[in-house]
Amino acid sequence: MKRTIDFFISFFGLVFLFPLFMIIGILIKVDSTGPIFFLQDRVGYKSIIFKIIKFRTMYIDSEKTGELTSYNDIRITNFGSLLRRYKIDELPQLINVLVGEISLVGPRPNVKSEVDSYTDVEKKLLTIKPGITDFSSIVFSNENKILKDKKDIYLVYNQFIKPWKSKLSLIYIKHQSIMLDLEIIIYTLVALISKRLALKWVVKKLEKFKVDQKIVDIVKKYEF
Repeated sequence: MKRTIDFFISFFGLVFLFPLFMIIGILIKVDSTGPIFFLQDRVGYKSIIFKIIKFRTMYIDSEKTGELTSYNDIRITNFGSLLRRYKIDELPQLINVLVGEISLVGPRPNVKSEVDSYTDVEKKLLTIKPGITDFSSIVFSNENKILKDKKDIYLVYNQFIKPWKSKLSLIYIKHQSIMLDLEIIIYTLVALISKRLALKWVVKKLEKFKVDQKIVDIVKKYEF
């Protein structure tokens, strides 16, 4: 059932969004030199490597620096900043969903260097297909703002963001269902308009699942 929903939503989504994709592609080419799409190796289900597809939002070869992206990063193009703000750069991942590499809902796929540092518990994230969104995607949708002006963004990410993202994704895995997937998709869209409202739903859901109160407190902390 999950795969069927993924297929039909991604297929009709791509058909519906095709005119928008064309316009975005033209604007990306006008804004800066380089390809329309950005492809990057990510680790998926059972550690299988695949190419994730996004609209390019940075100047060509910027990713080769290996740096995390933060708010007002000078590597981000003018138009790319707009695409990132409204998560439009993520839309081409519907292609990944269509071909079955990822699902609409699931833990976000990471690069191999991050996966290599997974704890034994975090390795459970590789036991299902990754996705475009889940609890962690809603809570940390403004991750680049959290990293803004931090002297050591790697330290902040690895100690204060990554562990909580993993915990939230593991909670999704434990409680996954078709109904939960549909709710997460709806509130991912709601978060684009009102993150506060989306986070209230996440908090309510986590409390229903009776998770560790520390996790609930973290979600409330990033309510901005």
